[in-house]
Amino acid sequence: MIFLPGTIKQSEILFKSLSQEFSSILIIGPGCEEISNSMAAKYSAGVTIIVDNNDSLLTSRMKLAGQKNTSVKMMDYSNTDFKDSFFDLVYAQASMSNKNRNKIIKEIKRILKSGGYFCNGEIVSLKNPVPAFVEDIWRASNITPITSNDFGRFFTEKGFEIVLEEDLSGTLKEFYLMGSRLLKEKSGELTDEEKSYYKKLLKQISHESNAYLKLGGDKFIGYKMAIMRKEQD
Repeated sequence: MIFLPGTIKQSEILFKSLSQEFSSILIIGPGCEEISNSMAAKYSAGVTIIVDNNDSLLTSRMKLAGQKNTSVKMMDYSNTDFKDSFFDLVYAQASMSNKNRNKIIKEIKRILKSGGYFCNGEIVSLKNPVPAFVEDIWRASNITPITSNDFGRFFTEKGFEIVLEEDLSGTLKEFYLMGSRLLKEKSGELTDEEKSYYKKLLKQISHESNAYLKLGGDKFIGYKMAIMRKEQD
């Protein structure tokens, strides 16, 4: 199960669009363990996942225990330890929609090989201005969205050639329904200590799901992905 905006659709589109083998792949952000296994098999490549907090690091390592072709490290997405021009493909799914986007993109360009590929999916704003309850969701989730119509142009101006652009806003209903279902299923299994620890996250999932599914958030919150190619040096 892939519990991320864009669901399994983003990686499926990538696999259909790029069929060549790669030697090195980077995935930015948590929740992509299943995707990393598929990438390692599809592209005959070593895959590295980077996350930005210890909880995500421990969770990913537990889920990937025994996997030989995937490693997980904790790093600042905008300041990694990788060498210049190291990766053939960089993949991000709902992990870059924040105020550090420009710094992360600069780092991706540094570590991506000339002519290498960048597959990115992000929460986008379908309309402007947005109502207060949508602004509250974005503030709580540290999201600074690009406007949907500006998505492709934004990355073109950063030096990428757009190979493919897809609107995956339709996956958000599935994502929020999944979140609502998991919340009901898992909350009863948590101990009092776990409930206290996850209180903020559970509250956030509940609030976002309700806002999207019942308050009309779908009119303002979208999701887009693009497969891009770094310009040749």
